[in-house]
Amino acid sequence: MTREEALALVREFVKNENLVRHMLAVEAGMAAYANKYGGDEERWRVVGLLHDFDWEIHPTAAEHPSKGAVILRQRGVDEEVVRAVLSHAPHSGVSRDSLMEKALFAIDELTGLITTTALVRPSKKIADVKVKSIKNKWKDKTFAAKVSRQEITDASEALGVDLWLEHVPLVLKAMQDIAKDLGL
Repeated sequence: MTREEALALVREFVKNENLVRHMLAVEAGMAAYANKYGGDEERWRVVGLLHDFDWEIHPTAAEHPSKGAVILRQRGVDEEVVRAVLSHAPHSGVSRDSLMEKALFAIDELTGLITTTALVRPSKKIADVKVKSIKNKWKDKTFAAKVSRQEITDASEALGVDLWLEHVPLVLKAMQDIAKDLGL
């Protein structure tokens, strides 16, 4: 599946623009990690785009992303991509073994924290967000309370990158590079 086909699938299933922006943010982070690790950038992008494509129609842990995986398989999506999509959900029971799977899990929650940090800035612009800003918000457990700091920490460790020196800066930069697409 190409990036364009993945985006068309997202547009077919997702009407909430904030959810689309989330998937674009994860896609950008996945592209950055593909480049860092020498992965197939388009494949990693597709995984980032598709990871939550079924959330609107299957918003429960009992259904997401397992029902989405069925749809992807019906559409002929490569099993490596389907497995990565499944692996991003801890409740799926699919382990994260590849760098691509680990990156997806590491990026997913972090994009929410970065976006929320941008939205509370006076300018509401991601360009004004610094790693230090995110670190300050990180310490406040009431800020973006649904974002699991433990999952982000564990995921960056599993990926083999330092949270504050590598992971947060890489994902922040990737998101800043597509600020217009994110509405930030």
